[in-house]
Amino acid sequence: MRTLALVAALAPLAACSTIKEAAMGPDLAPVGYPAALVPISQPVASARLPAPQPASANSLWRTGARAFFNDQRASRPGDILTVNIDIDDSAKTTNATSSSRTSGTKAGVPHLLGLESTLGKILPGGYDPANAIETNSTSSNAGQGAVNRSEKISLTIAAVVTAVLPNGNLVIQGTQEVRTNTDLRQLTVAGIVRPEDISSANTVRHTQIAEARISYGGRGDISRMQKTPAGQSLIERFSPF
Repeated sequence: MRTLALVAALAPLAACSTIKEAAMGPDLAPVGYPAALVPISQPVASARLPAPQPASANSLWRTGARAFFNDQRASRPGDILTVNIDIDDSAKTTNATSSSRTSGTKAGVPHLLGLESTLGKILPGGYDPANAIETNSTSSNAGQGAVNRSEKISLTIAAVVTAVLPNGNLVIQGTQEVRTNTDLRQLTVAGIVRPEDISSANTVRHTQIAEARISYGGRGDISRMQKTPAGQSLIERFSPF
């Protein structure tokens, strides 16, 4: 009962939000650090980074440093790197299947223990022992199928390092929203990258992201007109015909 009461109380608020979005367009999400990516964000145990050591006496080299000059590439939680998304995939498959079968069987019983004449009296319509059994069957099957798909996306997005795995790999995620009039476009990316794959310009390609989760969509007037109505979608999903 409490759940039903809570849903009934929140229903008018959801309706007001929908009416406001229909009249004034979608609102941009508040800036987060890092922006929450739901449902693809998941907690990951971060490796504890060693505290920086002071430089030794009479030396510019810091104990534990990996390079003489500071590396500007992302390596710690909170660092930012650029993800270049350049997807140009295509797939084409054509299948054709054809099969046919024809079979026939003919059997006669000219002699059956001397009872062939007796069977002729029992069975109606002129019984012919030479043509006692005859069967014919024909079957055929033909099928065709084709798949022709093409996808092309070219985008650039900045992502934030959210965690460092024990083996040194980086967990990244980022989101970008662009509003044009009353339509909002949202791009999200998340995954795991190796520090070695990050270029000197602090960029990484989408093909170098493990467990990549890339989403490009939006909401607004244009998206709403292109979307199948909810009632029609339910009928098409659950209709047995």
